[in-house]
Amino acid sequence: MKIKVQPMGDYQTNCYIVTVDGKDFIIDPGIGATEWVLKNITNPVAILNTHGHFDHVWSNAELQEKLHIPLYTPKDDVMLLRDSAWMPNLPPSVPDVAVNDDEEFDIQGVKVKFRHFPGHCPGCSTIEIGDAMFSGDFIFERSIGRYDFPYSSAEDMKKSLEKFKELDYDKTVYPGHGGTTTIKQEQQYADYWIKNI
Repeated sequence: MKIKVQPMGDYQTNCYIVTVDGKDFIIDPGIGATEWVLKNITNPVAILNTHGHFDHVWSNAELQEKLHIPLYTPKDDVMLLRDSAWMPNLPPSVPDVAVNDDEEFDIQGVKVKFRHFPGHCPGCSTIEIGDAMFSGDFIFERSIGRYDFPYSSAEDMKKSLEKFKELDYDKTVYPGHGGTTTIKQEQQYADYWIKNI
């Protein structure tokens, strides 16, 4: 598995291209991501959203039009793809697959596992491919996603952190902003965040 990353836009939102067995998965194509993505793919098979916030989905529609590949978005965030409270000029996109909570897919022979961790937003999820977890805005290195936005929920974030604590394996975590970490590394801070939310 090969992973390419490029921070996009004012919020430096990480766009990832994950290549497994010659198949390219595009994760969270944010503002201005299209040109970089097109230069760095050879066999694109899917666009995957960790959640629906504008800085993670801005280039969804443009890439759908150019690449003719399916878009997967957590079902509880589909509404955010066409109605952004912060960005009324967000290019609207429509997912081909509205992902259910904790749903797993076989996409051209590659296992893709969505794991639902709401709180930052209703559909907020991580995406696991191989030994990598793409955490969107749920977990960062020594930090967690904000829970004071429209549609955010502090109570949901607490429940998600409790669920995250129970994961009994380790993977490298690739967040939506900033550098990498691991599941085990961030699990040790979960109780602190739960207490302080």
